[in-house]
Amino acid sequence: MTTALELDPYLLPLPLPTSPVIPTALVVAHAHLNSAYADPVWLMAPLTDKPSASKLAVHWKNCPAVFQDEVRLIAWNMINGQLRPTHLKARGNRLRSRLSPVGTVDTVRWWSHFATWLTKRGITSLADCDFAVLHDYGMHLRDKYTSREYVKKWLAALTRLWAFDQLSARPAGIARPPWDELGADDYLPSATSTTGGENDVEPLAEQTMGPLLVRAIRMIDDFADDILGAWDESQQLVEAARTNPTTPAGREVLMAYLTPLLNEHAPLPSSMNQGKTSLARQYISGVTGASRADLEWAVQRHDLVAIVGQRPGPCPLDIPVTGLVDGQPWREKIDFNEVASLRRHLGTAAFIVLAFLTGMRPDEVLGLRSGCCPDPTPAKDGTVGRHLIRGHEYKTATDEDGNYAASGAERDVPWVAITPVVRSIRVLERMVPAGHLLLDHDAHDQCQRSDTGSLKISGLRTRIEDFIAWSNAEAEAQGITGEIIPPDPHGNVGTERFRRSLAWHIARRPNGLVALAIQYGHLRTTFVSEGYASRSRDGIHELIDMETVLAVADTVSELHESLEAGEGVSGPAARRAITTATHAALFTGTVITATTARRLLANEDAMIYDNPQALVLCHYRREQALCHRDDAKDTPSLDHCVPGCGNIVRTDQHAARLRQRADTIDKRAAATPQPVGDRLRTNANILRAIADHHDRTRITRQETAA
Repeated sequence: MTTALELDPYLLPLPLPTSPVIPTALVVAHAHLNSAYADPVWLMAPLTDKPSASKLAVHWKNCPAVFQDEVRLIAWNMINGQLRPTHLKARGNRLRSRLSPVGTVDTVRWWSHFATWLTKRGITSLADCDFAVLHDYGMHLRDKYTSREYVKKWLAALTRLWAFDQLSARPAGIARPPWDELGADDYLPSATSTTGGENDVEPLAEQTMGPLLVRAIRMIDDFADDILGAWDESQQLVEAARTNPTTPAGREVLMAYLTPLLNEHAPLPSSMNQGKTSLARQYISGVTGASRADLEWAVQRHDLVAIVGQRPGPCPLDIPVTGLVDGQPWREKIDFNEVASLRRHLGTAAFIVLAFLTGMRPDEVLGLRSGCCPDPTPAKDGTVGRHLIRGHEYKTATDEDGNYAASGAERDVPWVAITPVVRSIRVLERMVPAGHLLLDHDAHDQCQRSDTGSLKISGLRTRIEDFIAWSNAEAEAQGITGEIIPPDPHGNVGTERFRRSLAWHIARRPNGLVALAIQYGHLRTTFVSEGYASRSRDGIHELIDMETVLAVADTVSELHESLEAGEGVSGPAARRAITTATHAALFTGTVITATTARRLLANEDAMIYDNPQALVLCHYRREQALCHRDDAKDTPSLDHCVPGCGNIVRTDQHAARLRQRADTIDKRAAATPQPVGDRLRTNANILRAIADHHDRTRITRQETAA
């Protein structure tokens, strides 16, 4: 006899209390953590081996008891089954057949919230959830939350509850949600100008990101060798302290070390233990070769615990300090007690450089492994290509059925690495075993509880704030106050803001901060001309496009306001710029998405770029651009602005700033020896001549209208 299950392969049998929550075919890691159906907690760890993934779980205590049996069965169906293709096709593939581990946990959490809402209304079964009840709940969500995208996800989760109940061997009987049948618009909050996801994250302020990146690069370039050398020595001392045998010679060396310190009332090597000063036993035992028993004998004999409380001293390591700050060593000696903290900050600095100067998402950085960026092989003609980074993508990774691939997928096109990125990878490769994750949890958190995979994003947020605090204290102590990292006006740095900040800096400050200008220039070249980490304009390209259009909108709006106030412009493209500024409303009220950004970028007449360092505007046309004559591009190379270009526009404000810059140069020339001073004065006169030419040739909007 043919059963219903055989007729419909999408229907699932009833699970037993001991049935595994995750089917064997979907287990990719941590198989030993697979939960049983009746367990109070369902672990999602077997579904993913993504290095940065947190150990997610479904906690059934959060679901009202009267609904647990019904919701638990539907959740098991969701994990073990998949939606029918006809169901997906009818909804334009708005739903995935299977969810990611994060999506699974979120969905069950939303179901539990829904069940809690039902119990407050006196409803104790999904069978009583008819069209009217679901309509009321949809209205409740609309009125409670302001985020349209958030409510849309919540409604989709409830649609999934109904859909998987249909595939159950014991359906609860919940009704089809009205938003699935009639559309969701009536159940969603009003639309806003936000685009969702990382595009809504505020970029880091220039005054914060500049010093932060400078300090991170300094950490890699100037301090890494000293820190890693100190770490190696400290580990040797720790191992020696653990294994030193008890011998007469060891006790003799120990007393030869301690006696001068005691006789001269000098400080004793100390450490902080739970906020209290204590004798640095590991350090003393390591440097003297004494055993723990020998050292304990000396502690009791000479009352060293009481003495160190009165005279705590440092624990200097015997390695030379080579890193320099303004020509001076950044430390006289590295202390045994600070090595672990310094190494932690070094790993954080490497993450900051990678996250900011590659355009990778945080989980993509955390998924990189030692050996991911080999040195390029020289060609036969001796030329050496760029360093390429091989790694995984996670956000957009799907399997052959179009479902989310929790373990990610290797990128078809690698990232291209500029020099600071390569140096950061090389430092991380010295910190982890070969083939391991560059930010392996056990290698970077040796004093914490063991874990699998990489450092977690939540922990990195704390590490970055700690790095900023430490860097500021160091900069203050070293007298380099120009490298102090000020707070960002939008809050903590976090990890998600680096990608958006990179796009912002490339679009708006390609030749801004002197220390970073060459990097931004290289990055724009890399991204735009080399198909950076993508075969099409998505990913980081979308962010750069959007930031570029947002910057242009600001520039056009400011030009419009100044022209309305009677100010003038000069330059070969002045009349074109006036025409564009007159139509500034083109950007007004436009929600800047990746699609609208590409459309506006293709409209050359609408795009005016600001170059505050060159003190010009660029009304870009490819055929007239001198910034890249050999290879015309869609946008200007503002770090290669060429005087005399037919796209240049100069405003009254630019002329005023040219004269201010000339006055500043004159002041420098007055305090500079004659040959250099003469050159500075010549440059100042050139700037004033450009400003005078603007005054003679400027035109206004009113003049062009007449």
